[in-house]
Amino acid sequence: MKKNLITVVVLALVLVNLVLTAVLTITILPQTKKANELITRVCSAIDLELRSGAVTNDAAMRVPIDKVATFDVEEMTINLKDSGDGKKHYATVAVSLSMNTESDGYKEYGGEKMTERLSLIKNQINSIISGYTYEEFTADQQAVQNAILAGLQQLFNSDFIVSVGFSTVTSQ
Repeated sequence: MKKNLITVVVLALVLVNLVLTAVLTITILPQTKKANELITRVCSAIDLELRSGAVTNDAAMRVPIDKVATFDVEEMTINLKDSGDGKKHYATVAVSLSMNTESDGYKEYGGEKMTERLSLIKNQINSIISGYTYEEFTADQQAVQNAILAGLQQLFNSDFIVSVGFSTVTSQ
C-alpha cells in the first residue's frame, strides 16, 4: 500500500513539474526572443559602426591613375612582437605609398617634401609593424597595410595618402 501511495505522489510531482515547466516556457520564451532581437540589433549596429570607420583602399580605387604619385620607403628591418614561442621574429619590408596629387595635403606635404619627413614616416611604419606578432603579420598583411595607412593619415592629418603597399616583404 505504501509503495502505491509513494508512486502516486511521485507521479503527481512529475505532473506538477511538467505543468510548471510548460508555464515557465510559455512565459519566458517570448521575452527571450525579444532580448535576442535586441542583442542582434545592437550587434549589427556596432558592426556597421566599426566597418564605417575602417580604413579601406576604396579611396585609391577612386583616384585616377594619372593623379596618383608614389613615394617609396627603402627597405626596413623591423623586430616583430614576441609571440611567446621563444624565437625572435622580424620582417623586412619596403613600403610604397600612393598619394593623390589633387589633394590639398599633397600640395603641402607631397612630392619632394616627403623626403624631409622620411624619418617620421619610417618611425610610424616601424611602430605599427612592431605591434604585430609573426603569425598576425604573415596571416593578414592587408590589415597591416590598412593600419599603416591609418597611422600615416593621422600623422599628416590628411588623406592625401590613399594606399600603402609592400613592394618587398620578407618575414622570419
